[in-house]
Amino acid sequence: MNTTQTTTGLKPGILPVSRAGRGVWLAVLLLIVVLLSIPEIIPLDSRPHASWLQFIGRFHPLAVHLPIGFIVLLPLLEIAGLFRPAFRETAGFVLGLACAASLGAAVLGLMLAYGSGDTGAIVVRHMWGAMALSIGMLLCLLARPSWSAGVVPRLYPALLVVVLCALLYTAHQGGSITYGANYLTQYMPAPLKRLSALNGTNMAMPNPDSFYVKRIHPIFDANCLACHGAGKIQGGLRLDTYDFVMKGGKDGAVIAPHNSENSMLIERITLPASNQHFMPAEGRPPLKPEEIALIRAWIQQGASASAISVAGVSPLEPQKDIPFQPVGDYSQLMGDIRKMQQSQGAKLIPLSNKPSDGLILNTVDVASNFNDTQLAQLMKFAPYIVDAELGRTAVTDASFDTLSKFSHLRELHLEGTSVTGSGLSKLVSLSQLTYLNLSETKITASALASVKSMPNLRHIYYFDTPAQPEPPTDAAHSNSRSAQ
Repeated sequence: MNTTQTTTGLKPGILPVSRAGRGVWLAVLLLIVVLLSIPEIIPLDSRPHASWLQFIGRFHPLAVHLPIGFIVLLPLLEIAGLFRPAFRETAGFVLGLACAASLGAAVLGLMLAYGSGDTGAIVVRHMWGAMALSIGMLLCLLARPSWSAGVVPRLYPALLVVVLCALLYTAHQGGSITYGANYLTQYMPAPLKRLSALNGTNMAMPNPDSFYVKRIHPIFDANCLACHGAGKIQGGLRLDTYDFVMKGGKDGAVIAPHNSENSMLIERITLPASNQHFMPAEGRPPLKPEEIALIRAWIQQGASASAISVAGVSPLEPQKDIPFQPVGDYSQLMGDIRKMQQSQGAKLIPLSNKPSDGLILNTVDVASNFNDTQLAQLMKFAPYIVDAELGRTAVTDASFDTLSKFSHLRELHLEGTSVTGSGLSKLVSLSQLTYLNLSETKITASALASVKSMPNLRHIYYFDTPAQPEPPTDAAHSNSRSAQ
């Protein structure tokens, strides 16, 4: 028997029997080599690159769902093909689509990471997971013809199992980039955490009783670590430990101790949300005013890792939730609210979809022009306002007459205004008030004493005011400097 007869006598479906088959093998193997070489050719760093890379790469979260659907569908079609052979042909077609979609999503993801300067352990693991998934799909493409011909009956099913495991791993890493590394484990029952060795990390932290650990790190953990943690590091900045916070990122230090106004972190978290440098980025909600106030006070007094308290900030004490009273239905006033917003520029924003939860008075867009007269014009809406954000507006002590009528007020921001505290005692009638920020004002200790006894007032901020006490000890200040 000659060579030609031997070759044609082989079972159909084995790729090496023809030149076309050999070409497919060589092309796939070359593609695998290229995939494995990409991290060396285009190493991820903390520097953003061309804007067009970021623009195209941002289609990755959309495109990534396509291969997921194909890969999950593939084993179902193969199983159905055991009973209906027509599904076997469909499975081959879906396998080709899955390979193309996996490669496309991987390329888009690499463009996104490289273009935006994303680094970090989770980003790297997600990248290698995508590489492994794409390589697995290519190997499935090579192995399937032999499996269909009955020559290698177990290789293709085994590769499919490996691909599904790689899909789960890669998807988990991608979700961790978006939602944080503890997204799946945050609310995991304690026994499961212990079983899976996920009960916390080995990350070193300063004094567990320090202001930083109790008040500042939780803010970073909840709002910032998805982009600036160990798993994903944008701009070279990590905020998961005190040392990394003080080190800063590629643009330099983000904390200037004793100088909050010149601290890049404060600048970024107080920018308008539409600004490209606003933090948190990528559509995440802005920090709450009280969170910004805590960070500002901590920086202003040295950004210490060990200080137990910060002068001018009330201590954190565990208390039971206060049952807030419903404010009533303001729906009939929506027309008047829209007119007010058009004329004044201030906004009354619903706290939730339930009208009885109240309204938030937001003046950030017109802060420098919003004064006592404009505040008095809101008396019609006073019973429905639960949060008055008047920080850095032009209101004065005269505002206390109006604010005392905000019967359901729970949070009041007056930081950076010219109030001195004359008439502050009029707020004593606000039984629902739990938060009061008077920082960077001229409030005096005697004026502040008139409201400190309010039973439900849990959080009082008065740093950088005449009422601010001296820092607890000089040691805390020296410690903050030596820790930098």
